Amino acid sequence: MDTGPDAAELTVRPPNIILIVADQLRADCLGVEGRHPVLTPRIDGLAAAGARFTRAYSTAPVCIPARRSLLAGQSPRSHGLLGFQDGVEWDEQVTLPALLRGAGYHTQLVGRDMHQHPSRKRFGYDEMTITEDYERWLAERLGTDLEHDPADPYGGPLYSTGIMQNDWTAAPWPYPDETHFTAWTIAQARRFLQRRDPSQPYFLTISLLAPHPPLVPPAFYFERYLRMTLPEPVLGSWAQEPPAPRSPDAPRARLGGELAHAARAAYYALINHIDDQLGRVLTMLPGLRGAGASAGDTITMVTSDHGEMLGDHHLWRKSLPYEGAARIPLVVRAPARFGIRPGTVIDQPVVLEDIMPTLLDFAGVEIPSRVDGESLRPLLTATGGLLRERVHLELANTDDTSFHALTDGRMKYVWYTQTGREQLFDLDADPDETTDLALQHGHAAELDRWRRMLIEELAGRAEGFVQGGALVAGRRYRPLPPADSTRPTG
Repeated sequence: MDTGPDAAELTVRPPNIILIVADQLRADCLGVEGRHPVLTPRIDGLAAAGARFTRAYSTAPVCIPARRSLLAGQSPRSHGLLGFQDGVEWDEQVTLPALLRGAGYHTQLVGRDMHQHPSRKRFGYDEMTITEDYERWLAERLGTDLEHDPADPYGGPLYSTGIMQNDWTAAPWPYPDETHFTAWTIAQARRFLQRRDPSQPYFLTISLLAPHPPLVPPAFYFERYLRMTLPEPVLGSWAQEPPAPRSPDAPRARLGGELAHAARAAYYALINHIDDQLGRVLTMLPGLRGAGASAGDTITMVTSDHGEMLGDHHLWRKSLPYEGAARIPLVVRAPARFGIRPGTVIDQPVVLEDIMPTLLDFAGVEIPSRVDGESLRPLLTATGGLLRERVHLELANTDDTSFHALTDGRMKYVWYTQTGREQLFDLDADPDETTDLALQHGHAAELDRWRRMLIEELAGRAEGFVQGGALVAGRRYRPLPPADSTRPTG
């Protein structure tokens, strides 16, 4: 496959690559988007020096399948996981770190593991310093008997506040700031940059747990946002009142008063903390002594595996087709020789699967034919476009929220597989998805047009979503699909 006009040059002088992956970071919570009062000057600065995608999506907006798509450049249907299913080993060998390693890169993962099983499986990383290393280090640092116990994952100091991994409750981090998972992850990234092999280009993945719950930011950041008047969650006219009682880990809950304010303040605080901590890495790039690196040699990319509903439409967490959960940040800064015009803003729809081929393209590494994503380099350098006109999102949940969705970045169509419910949103006029056009008169033709596109997308799937040229609700749809429904045919 042609890797671009600079392939020969890149073979001689390949760029270093830093991939920063937040967890559960919604795209509109970057300061540059101007939608939420979050301070992110460093990420905004990367966007100003490079490019930002305003319609980037997680094709399966929950951690495990999303991270498979990131690693292998494949859609959920191709890599074989359509929803959350823990404890399933994935034997993929053709991954982004493996291909870069094969091309002579020193590859390293620091921070949260890639949420695959087993967690120590490297997928091409030379080394990984990950969550369980942090939990042991934290217990030793604090001199506590709350050690990491695989049989009791919530028994360690990370959860000692009682704020759990999917809660909308919040509290300040109770230990020294430098022991926060974000600070520790950045410290590990700095350690790698100081000790890496200077004779090789490097691929460093900084995998952050935040702003995924537990919502436990350092006190300084938490108090900053607690003092502010924060925007209320968005409620669409179609939003359904959640039933009582509510639980702190409920994916549906109507919060008000201090609970809602604290949840939003803590979420914003975690993002602000990430941005400040990234300064500890970004300031190392110019003139890194003894490592042969400079800002001009390094591609830096910021993204997330999925977003967070944050109370919008009475919904929390992820696993949904709405913008809060499915739209993700994607910011790229590259050396000047690659020709990305500073301040570029791109509104074409792109997906997590595109990150692998994009970075391979910039590194001068051949893109495997099995990859579903497309290199974004032509868009970034204004030398071409993408083959696709729209993107397909899907998720198999364990309840009636399983869905398929299509979007071209301007309109979005949603079909819930178990109930047959349809939704249609005009993202240009209504970016918060407050008005469901499927419920209004005058949009039948547009609704039918999008329905026909989804029928075309799902035709031939083993689940039987399409029969007699029509969508069929109630078909069996699980995170692990039948073997013959994973890889596309043709």
